[in-house]
Amino acid sequence: MSSQVPSKEPWRLTAAEVLPLLRTGQLTVTDYVKSLLERIQARDPVVKAWIWIEPSLILQRAKELDGLPAEQRGPLHGLPIAVKDVILTKDMPTQYNSRLYESETPVAIDANCIITLRASGALIFGKTTTTEFACSKQGDWHQNLTSNARDPKRTPGGSSSGSGAAVADCQIPVGLGTQTGGSIMRPASFNGCYGFKPTHGAISREGLAQWSPLLDTLGFFGRSIDDFVVLADAFRLKDDEVVASEPFKMKGAKIGFCKTHNWPKAGQGTIDAMSEARDILRAHGAEIEEVELPEDFAHALDWHAAVLVGEGHTSFLGQYLLDKEKLHESIVGYVDNTRQLTHRQLLDAYDNVARLRPIFDDLAKPFDLILTPSVLDEAPLGLENTGDMSMASMWTILHVPVINLTGFAGAHGMPIGLTAVGPRYTDRRLLRVAKGVSEVFEREGGWSGAVR
Repeated sequence: MSSQVPSKEPWRLTAAEVLPLLRTGQLTVTDYVKSLLERIQARDPVVKAWIWIEPSLILQRAKELDGLPAEQRGPLHGLPIAVKDVILTKDMPTQYNSRLYESETPVAIDANCIITLRASGALIFGKTTTTEFACSKQGDWHQNLTSNARDPKRTPGGSSSGSGAAVADCQIPVGLGTQTGGSIMRPASFNGCYGFKPTHGAISREGLAQWSPLLDTLGFFGRSIDDFVVLADAFRLKDDEVVASEPFKMKGAKIGFCKTHNWPKAGQGTIDAMSEARDILRAHGAEIEEVELPEDFAHALDWHAAVLVGEGHTSFLGQYLLDKEKLHESIVGYVDNTRQLTHRQLLDAYDNVARLRPIFDDLAKPFDLILTPSVLDEAPLGLENTGDMSMASMWTILHVPVINLTGFAGAHGMPIGLTAVGPRYTDRRLLRVAKGVSEVFEREGGWSGAVR
């Protein structure tokens, strides 16, 4: 079977663009994989997004997928997917960027999300870089640090560093990430791609490295909102209410802007992006309203920090007992409880945030979408620290679905994203509205996402 040549290089295609070509055989999985491997060979010596990739294994699987008759092809037939290296894959090693787990031997177990993707026909492509156990803010202990897809002198963010950078650099159409604080929103914003963290619990976390059961969430990187729609279909994400199928119309839409109590930390790039977004949406006929959160939300980041410490103490005890000398000092600190967190403080965090969740849901329901900052500003210079997660952490502990939207640029031409937020379990509604908003931001926000 030979491919019909697409109108642009195959590696540039988004997941939503390439899937119909792969399903119908207009582009073979093998030819598409070869295009991606050529892109990786050309670019990854600079970006360094991959920790494990085996071309012979990928090509073998591509050949098998090409041999399937049309009626046996799944909804994600042949779609290559990068996997953050804290997610178990039965045919690839999972090392968690930890010296405790340095090995070339797979554990022969797939995480639940990988089982779902394989059953849907996806091609699991390789493992991407992460900070240690998706936990510390520092990069790779191998000192083979991943760089930003747009500027090799800047951080790609973390902890889902490799997946965010690889997707933004067109090395892969879709990447899996996890978010406990801001580990999807930050890399998506810093590298200039879309990031989607679904409602907490909407996708199984079985087989993912555990830091905080209350916070850990599987999510995705892509280069269009439509990429997330096909993934949401595969993972059977559904809202209680039927979501309209026609495109979202901006005229008359009710869009909330929420600076949050963390706004004093915002840099000029984020301040400008929020202002430009208001002007653009207002010019398209949207009704803009400022959303003021009740004062209790000012404590959300403190409660988030308490949960990280309390649940980190439990989650990392085993690794600590194996050999704490091989753990980053921040992980050791969780087990040693160097912050001296009490059970009373942890319970206060649990109970207070649980109280806030329905309050935010009710506050958000009248809006088609709420926009809020993804990050403080452009990606910082340097690769050793993945940046500040505080703009994203509150939404993680509130368990709401969030999507990083691209379109804006900072003082140095680097991308700056804004986060679209909705109430819990309104993921499909959020995707529909975010698609309409994202198309406007891409056209008029002033930042071009084109890669070299």
